[in-house]
Amino acid sequence: MNNNRIKNQFFEQDALIIAPQLLGKILIRKYPDNSIFRSKITEIEVYKGEEDLACHASKGKTNRTEIMYRQGGFVYVYLIYGMYWMLNFVTGKPEQPQAILIRAVENINGPGKLTKKLEIDKSFNGEDLYTSDRLWVENNNEKIKYITTPRIGVDYAGEKWKNINWRFVLKPV
Repeated sequence: MNNNRIKNQFFEQDALIIAPQLLGKILIRKYPDNSIFRSKITEIEVYKGEEDLACHASKGKTNRTEIMYRQGGFVYVYLIYGMYWMLNFVTGKPEQPQAILIRAVENINGPGKLTKKLEIDKSFNGEDLYTSDRLWVENNNEKIKYITTPRIGVDYAGEKWKNINWRFVLKPV
């Protein structure tokens, strides 16, 4: 296993601590034909806890959200609009549901475009990022700068939650 692969302990921290540290890391996808896609993570959004009305966990633990109640380091994948899979990394401690949505990597902007390119589907839900042979994250030691903005597409969550600056975007160097 590659020593550069990020261990699960990294993901067992609070999502807001991890978020800026995840920017600039390298997302790796190994396809069934053994070809490899590598790209720098450039945009993410934090969804944190049952109190966050934009977070799926705001409805409590369900079959869909059960994965968010595990310790960090697992993949959470769900379908939106009946056509786009969304790639999330579970973070934090058990029973403290939170996840980080991967919105973009270098040269692929938009979470639906990203999962299409990576051929991500429901089969990835629950995958362990440290032991997976299909999807993982590696360290990248370059210094980064970022900005925060409100999350995208969460107007339904009300003023507080739609305006909170939990979207993290890598600034070009």
